[in-house]
Amino acid sequence: MTPDEALDALAEQRGLLAGFRDMQGREIHAGPETKLALLRADGIALDDASMAEEALVALRAGEARRLAPEYAVGAAGRPVTVAIAPGAGWALCAEGSEAVLATGRAQGAVTLPPLAAGYYILSLVRRRETQECLVIIAPPSLPAVGDGGGPARIWGLTAALYGLRSDRNLGIGDFADLADLLGAVRPAGAGFLGINPVHALGWQARETISPYSPSHRGFLGERHIAPDRIPGLEGLEAAARICEAARRGIESGAEADRIDYPASINAHQTALQALWDLFQAEAPVAARERFAAFRRQGGEELERFALYESLSETHGADWRGWPAGLRAPDGPDIAAARRRLGQRSGFFCWLQWAAEEQLALSGRGGRPGEGLYLDLAVGPRRGGAESWCHADAIAQGVSLGAPPDALNPEGQCWDLAAYAPSRLKAERFASFRRILRANLRHAALLRIDHVLGLNRSYWIPDDGSPGGYIRQPLDALLAILSIEANAAGTIVIGEDLGLVPEGFRDTLAQRNIHGCSVLQFERDAKGRFRRPESLRRLSLACAATHDTPTIRGFWEGRDIDWWRKLGWVDASQAAKLQAQRARDTAALAALCAEDAPAQAARDPARCMHGLLARSPAVLVSLQLDDLIGETEAQNLPGTTTEHPNWTRRYPMDVARLGALPELGAFDALMRAQPQPTRRPGKEETLP
Repeated sequence: MTPDEALDALAEQRGLLAGFRDMQGREIHAGPETKLALLRADGIALDDASMAEEALVALRAGEARRLAPEYAVGAAGRPVTVAIAPGAGWALCAEGSEAVLATGRAQGAVTLPPLAAGYYILSLVRRRETQECLVIIAPPSLPAVGDGGGPARIWGLTAALYGLRSDRNLGIGDFADLADLLGAVRPAGAGFLGINPVHALGWQARETISPYSPSHRGFLGERHIAPDRIPGLEGLEAAARICEAARRGIESGAEADRIDYPASINAHQTALQALWDLFQAEAPVAARERFAAFRRQGGEELERFALYESLSETHGADWRGWPAGLRAPDGPDIAAARRRLGQRSGFFCWLQWAAEEQLALSGRGGRPGEGLYLDLAVGPRRGGAESWCHADAIAQGVSLGAPPDALNPEGQCWDLAAYAPSRLKAERFASFRRILRANLRHAALLRIDHVLGLNRSYWIPDDGSPGGYIRQPLDALLAILSIEANAAGTIVIGEDLGLVPEGFRDTLAQRNIHGCSVLQFERDAKGRFRRPESLRRLSLACAATHDTPTIRGFWEGRDIDWWRKLGWVDASQAAKLQAQRARDTAALAALCAEDAPAQAARDPARCMHGLLARSPAVLVSLQLDDLIGETEAQNLPGTTTEHPNWTRRYPMDVARLGALPELGAFDALMRAQPQPTRRPGKEETLP
């Protein structure tokens, strides 16, 4: 076997894709440099291809020594067969329990009895060898719209939480604004309110403003804590004075169209610190006991996160620049740091308690799919808290990203940490499970950003090698998602836009994982817009997202204007794109005019919202930006400071937003619309 052949075999065994087809249909092959870099990231130390055969032999020998696979997946209520080495004794227990559910001696395979959904440990013994296999038993599908006698279709609203305006917040929308807006839109018929991710961005990472670049996805962002709604401090004059002083500190920018992040964060952090001091001194016993119980329940995961935040105040927000003894949660200097920073860590635990208490007030409606629609970012920052806390599961030396496309010929590097499949399996998917539970806790619906990552991840090496795809353990991740979503009663939406492998959407749909149908992208193979009646039933249909132009912006070609301004296209290309955009909007208006008044066809938002109502999608979402006629997108992918991303505030306060007449009008439109049906085997498009 030549070194290159050994490298290819090793890469295949480890789940690296030999190549993929890009958006233009071209076959892109992974070269030796890519394979070496990705294998190193997944835990195999290789200097060059000459070491591949030795690593392959060692890998195969290790697999041959296994008495059973690292994990097995089965369906609830059905027997599951697990391949086990002949002669091995086995015993099955529920995870976390010592009670033996079944036992025996294997003759090459064992068929376990039907089990309830959950996690089990299959313990194996042969001679002096002991091993374990995680058995994941999943419900057949995830919660769906209509479960429990709920409505067959639900519509809702999406909004940028950070941009909500009120006379009491500190320049950044907070959890109290969220509860107020949700309460305001429900009477108009909205079933859910969707917001950007509210993950922890990092106490010290003041320059980080993108909600999709979190420090830790398992904890909440303290920037959204409402200082005037801290549990246990209600009615205290001292607390009111602290909040009033903080509000005065941002008065100069209170009416601004853009968020002044430095001023808001400074005022907010100063207020929270003062309120923590007040809480310790004057909060009633009941509130302090609730906080203490929360801290105990949070356990090591909460304490580890709080320690990270405490250490970041001295050493910076990126742990990769910390002293060597602190760069891992089990480092040699960690025990001393815990003792030294115990009181400060208490502050960061308290922030999480306050955030959880406030977010819970928005909570869920009475039926599946009604309440908060939350968003799980695709990954955490590489130097953030999650990659420090969960270092055992993280791939080293690579970033998550996307392959080259027409607008990004070099590809996209997101500087986000990726799960290493081998490490994830070795820790029994504990990191993935924790992140899911934290995000499902308060969500009636949860959107998984870039759900393709459950199937395969595109890794970009730090050494400059071209990126490549690596397979993730899809069967296990989907089974875990089914267990956790059913336990929480949460409907899951998978953001499945872009380059998607054939059959992947069907795999998700079989489990009731809803897709995303964005009208701007819903076209057939000839580039024609699909008729709304042909959209996927099991999807969330919308006209636009935070990463696309708004409806009005799409109509006016605002995104193309930005591409020209940034030099991504030249004047000639921009003119051609604008001409095509005019044809696109004319086609959409013509489709709208089939059953809408002429004036509706001339109003872009009414046009697109009418198309959404005609779709069979069980979930329909309106963007708050579109209801107020906004032209600028919340975010322009591929930019950071070149475009004013994540900074725009809504022009009116929460109360006025919730009273927009367009909400009631759309509810009436949804109620009046007969349930469309799809023609079997025929996808209708515009001529």
